[in-house]
Amino acid sequence: MEQRAPRDRNWLLVLDGLPDPVSRSRDFARRALTAWHWLPTERQAVRDAAEDVLLLVSEVVANACLHGGGPGALVLDCTDERLRIEVTDANPHPPVAAPTASADPGRPGGHGLLIVDRLARSWGSRPGASGKCVWLEVPCPPGGLGAPARASGA
Repeated sequence: MEQRAPRDRNWLLVLDGLPDPVSRSRDFARRALTAWHWLPTERQAVRDAAEDVLLLVSEVVANACLHGGGPGALVLDCTDERLRIEVTDANPHPPVAAPTASADPGRPGGHGLLIVDRLARSWGSRPGASGKCVWLEVPCPPGGLGAPARASGA
């Protein structure tokens, strides 16, 4: 179930019980980025920022699937300065990064929070009514593309 706030700056996707929540979340984020004019673009910096967002959404939703008892909801909240991504799950314990010394770079898994830590400007978690919310923020690409493009008048 998708819900959007006025001006489409806050998007909500309820994930509880949906099949394939990682793919659905990524598709949902791509639609939001398109609405906010991050995509499509010929500007490499904006394209890179959008790809980072899609990767981050995939990682936090996958972590909720693997460690949080399944994701509850995904919220994308965009301002002119930043994009905040929030994912709720049923596990009340905060996320814990795997020790980097034990993570084998050749094996899948165990790298999600390392990716989040490297790509997000900030991230954390907060307790929720029935679990927690993991949040992260990334800066909007240069030019304040977090809002729809405005027509220029001459």
